[in-house]
Amino acid sequence: MKATAPHFGLAPPIPALRRPLAAAALLAALVCMVFGLLLGGAGPVSAHAALTGSDPQDGAVVATPPQEIKLTFSEGVALGDDSIRVLDPSGKRADTGAAPRDLACGSTMKYSVPLHSGLPDGTYTVAWQAVSADSHPISGAFTFSVGTPSKTAVALPTDQAGGGLVGTLYDIARYAAYAGFILLVGGSAFVLACWQRGAGTRPLQRLVARGWMTLTVATLAMLLLRNPYTGSGKLADAFDLDGLKAVLDTKPGAALVSRLLLLGASALFIAVLFGAYAKREDAREKRDLTFGLAIGGTVIAAGIAGTWALAEHASAGIQPGIAMPVDVLHLLAVAAWLGGLTALLVALHRTPDIDATAVRRFSGVAFGSVLVLAATGVYQSWRQVGTWSALTGTAYGQLLLVKVGLVAVLIGIAWFSRRWTARLVTSGGGTATGPATTGSGAGDGDSAGGGKLSSAEAAEKAGAPVVSAPTAEDPARAAQLARQQAAVATAQKKRIRDADPDRSGLRRSVLAEVGVAVALLAVTTVLTSTEPARTEEEAARASTAATAPANEGPVSLKLPFDTGGENGKGTVRLEITPARTGANELHIWIDGSDGKAMDIPEVKVALTLESKDIGPLPVVPARLAEGHWTADGVQIPMAGNWKVAVTVRTSDIDQTTIDKNVKIG
Repeated sequence: MKATAPHFGLAPPIPALRRPLAAAALLAALVCMVFGLLLGGAGPVSAHAALTGSDPQDGAVVATPPQEIKLTFSEGVALGDDSIRVLDPSGKRADTGAAPRDLACGSTMKYSVPLHSGLPDGTYTVAWQAVSADSHPISGAFTFSVGTPSKTAVALPTDQAGGGLVGTLYDIARYAAYAGFILLVGGSAFVLACWQRGAGTRPLQRLVARGWMTLTVATLAMLLLRNPYTGSGKLADAFDLDGLKAVLDTKPGAALVSRLLLLGASALFIAVLFGAYAKREDAREKRDLTFGLAIGGTVIAAGIAGTWALAEHASAGIQPGIAMPVDVLHLLAVAAWLGGLTALLVALHRTPDIDATAVRRFSGVAFGSVLVLAATGVYQSWRQVGTWSALTGTAYGQLLLVKVGLVAVLIGIAWFSRRWTARLVTSGGGTATGPATTGSGAGDGDSAGGGKLSSAEAAEKAGAPVVSAPTAEDPARAAQLARQQAAVATAQKKRIRDADPDRSGLRRSVLAEVGVAVALLAVTTVLTSTEPARTEEEAARASTAATAPANEGPVSLKLPFDTGGENGKGTVRLEITPARTGANELHIWIDGSDGKAMDIPEVKVALTLESKDIGPLPVVPARLAEGHWTADGVQIPMAGNWKVAVTVRTSDIDQTTIDKNVKIG
């Protein structure tokens, strides 16, 4: 019996179908509820974040210990109680341990943690870890110094958040989830839209069931690994109940749980598709059930795709209200194309009687999917990349170019597949078995000329001995003979199928398509965990602006000294104006131990930029008044952390040199 195309008429279903259709309607209502809940909680949130600035800045040298550390991000992030840690030169905590304080104002995303008072001079390390709004963990570290930089016992971490064994396992689970979704949705769509008789074939049933199992196991794994993936990185924390509870309170955790609920609904869909639907013989019943399964399956598939769109890149950044539906369409098109392609390959290799009509129908589905992919892909590329420089100058842009290249190769191979499909239709009379006409019974064989063979003829053609029909008194022998005849007929059909050059050519081209699709899926999975190019460029520009020289006024220092002689103690007050590259004005005031102006024979200054091996640059100030020295036109060639060394002489033999590091420019 030939498959009947889905019918979208308004005729009411017959009573026998009311129960399956009611179940499909219930599934649709469940999916709409979950999908609506997710949409309701998805506001216009931020994108894959990056650190754009800090106070103090990375590598800065400050004269006095700051009261707090401030971090500025390109977009909003989620911070835990221990997300920002400040360590002194010995490795001890310099922050108070308080939870980060949100200082966000408008589009500026800033957070701070307080420090202990009375911190000694030396180099401090700031290590931070957060989760961006698109569910990906980010981390980093930098140093600053109070007074003179010193050696530190703290090593800057080189591993990024989400790395290590846990990160590898999480990435594998993410890849498996995409693969399972594609097989589940694409395989089911192939059966309903292209080859409805395939619902009764064991290979396609196994393909879709394995897709469901893969997606379910991968989702459970991601849910368990989510806590260590965004936190400690320790695999043992996957079974921390408190951590799991915290994950469930986050948007990615809610999306994973919703996906599990939808997978429960999809299990019922699969049971109906390969159970009641596969056994339906009446054309009207099957038409109505096809309609119900198509509606319910589409809603379930869109809901599962929405769990990605509502928790990853599409939900963050610009235009999330448009990006999320576009992302759902993109995922569905990918599943229909690549999943259907895999189902077609399985059917061509494992089933002897798929007809060319089914292949032609899939060709149309694949063409429509490619059009949807092109439209949604262009929008996503513009949204995540933004500029041509970002397309070639960032990791995301380069991966996107690789993805586009693989899609182009896939479309090229698909063109050859369409040619083989056309030849099958032309030469095979509408069947994919070449010159043979496929029968519906397991024991029917086809001759090379297209006529039906009897069981005995099929057995003889296959090289098996012809067994005479058993008597009615031997039912066991009759059953055994029927099995033998079915096996012989199947072997004959397989031999005819394999000998058909058109079908063999189609199998080879489809196999090549699937191979490229596997690589394409791998690149897509990496893209989902890569910082979008637009965000990377914006963060780089913001970081450059944050570290650019700012005219913050003069640099002031207060340095005590002791030359060791009589009246040798006092304080040097030094001011550099405007403390920028180029010409500067220097003022020095010398105060005695009593706080009054102190007259001394000589004072000298030297400027050294040790990081660039510049200096010492001598400055000889002139005495302006008692205890006041000045120098004009002091040239500072470049910005950086300069060491200012002041030599004070209080007598012919008593002098000392004191120094301090300051940020100039």
